Amino acid sequence: MARISLIAPEAASPEVRALYDTTLRGKPGNVQKALAHRPEMLKNFLSFYASVGRSLDRKLYELVYLRVSFINGCRYCTQHHVASSKRVGLASEDWTALDAGDYSRYGEKERTALTYVEKLTRAPHAITDADFDELKKYFSEPEIVDLHMLAGLANLTNRVTDPLGLELEFPEEKI
Repeated sequence: MARISLIAPEAASPEVRALYDTTLRGKPGNVQKALAHRPEMLKNFLSFYASVGRSLDRKLYELVYLRVSFINGCRYCTQHHVASSKRVGLASEDWTALDAGDYSRYGEKERTALTYVEKLTRAPHAITDADFDELKKYFSEPEIVDLHMLAGLANLTNRVTDPLGLELEFPEEKI
């Protein structure tokens, strides 16, 4: 159960209602309903969220978001990205492998990214030049920036959704 009230569309301010109707196509999730307490923050968050990771392949985007969410144990974000990962061809075997930190089913580029974001999530202060040298074999500098921001975004949302007690808006998928 949510630890704060969620702003339903019918109770939203005109500014928030406009965001719900346009940017969110009339279907705000519970995270957006929580952020609606701060309309300016909601507006900026939606814009920021939409911009992060866009230079990356969508499958890699989902792999990274899921891995970070598994590491952090974030049920809300994991379930949302399990649902969206289906659209890029990921399935239960992928989720199980990601949850276990087993990257063997992926190509070298994906393994490099997943290994890096795991280290970035668990021990960001331990990132070395050697880690960057490995990334640069597969990723351009704009992609490296996107990879960092995506891991950061996943960590951010992981620290907002579950601690606020946000419930899923759909049935949970077993992993």
